[in-house]
Amino acid sequence: MVHCSCVLFRKYGNFIDNLRLFTKGGSGGMGYPRLGGEGGKGGDVWVVARNRMTLKQLKDKYPQKRFVAGVGANSKVSALKGSKGEDCEIPVPVGISVTDENGKIIGELNKENDRILVAEGGLGGKLLTNFLPLKGQRRIIHLDLKVIADVGLVGFPNAGKSSLLSCVSHAKPAIADYAFTTLKPELGKIMYRDFKQISVADLPGLIEGAHMNKGMGHKFLKHIERTRQLLFVVDISGFQLSSHTQYRTAFETIILLTKELELYKEELQTKPALLAVNKMDLPDAQSKFHELMNQLQNPKDFLHLFGKNMTPERTVEFQHIIPISAVTGEGIEELKNCIRKSLDEQANQENDAHHKKQLLNLWISDTVSSSEPPSKHAVTTSKMDII
Repeated sequence: MVHCSCVLFRKYGNFIDNLRLFTKGGSGGMGYPRLGGEGGKGGDVWVVARNRMTLKQLKDKYPQKRFVAGVGANSKVSALKGSKGEDCEIPVPVGISVTDENGKIIGELNKENDRILVAEGGLGGKLLTNFLPLKGQRRIIHLDLKVIADVGLVGFPNAGKSSLLSCVSHAKPAIADYAFTTLKPELGKIMYRDFKQISVADLPGLIEGAHMNKGMGHKFLKHIERTRQLLFVVDISGFQLSSHTQYRTAFETIILLTKELELYKEELQTKPALLAVNKMDLPDAQSKFHELMNQLQNPKDFLHLFGKNMTPERTVEFQHIIPISAVTGEGIEELKNCIRKSLDEQANQENDAHHKKQLLNLWISDTVSSSEPPSKHAVTTSKMDII
């Protein structure tokens, strides 16, 4: 059996997942018309990914949220070519999506030291500009954090996701017997004996209508986009948000979670998924689990019980289904092993696909080069023989 221990990966306090910033490239320097000197180009504004950085730290350090690069140096007799203005770097956490004011994606920062140019400096004065400098680019940008984790926990509030995270990783999320315990993302890491690490994200609980931004809605769904795999967590006894909402069985919960993901973005359904059926320590849990397995093995036999607007186009095929109890620890070790196995399989498939793509590109390149007619300047062997 794989032995697991864990440390808290990151604890979010006063969590911020988006920021709006003003950026401006530096103006160019003046040219020197009499001697044809060129002013220096204005500095550029870059967004740079840094580990151990948060959007809250960025906001606290730069409360004005204005980032302006340096001005290019003027041309002068002692230095006809003006020096470039100083660049401005905005440190942001890894896992940031950068968009402009219209929502158009400028770029994404997925690993440390990734960088994106967001505001270019103006040209220095030169003959082309009548030796007058140009102003730098002004741009409002939005930084959007989408938590990057290996596994994202998907479930309705109170399914036991927070308890499960603390169980598998020793993280200390707030846990209580009411809905909406988790309002901010919590991250933990499973540390295996061979030093393998797997990050697990407990995200704000999903509710029906999340795709329409109800509850934590889009906040949850945008984070789940950046996890490699999904781990559905459902309460074997079902779920009821409040006395005013309808009771849902475990099977209905899975179908509704699937539908919410589909309505927000269909691509989420293509992610590899596992299912943890929680609270197996409750009375009648075993009989309910057998009933659930029958429903999952033959979902089409039961989908007619749902309204058309509640039925997903396709049901999720879980790679592993594990009955667990976050209270007693039942099934937790098996779950950890299944998570690792599933991620390893995904990594192998991605590597195989990458190698096949490389081979295909190589074959296409060879085919194109061999089919090209010889250049009219090429010298053939026969001509060489004649010479």
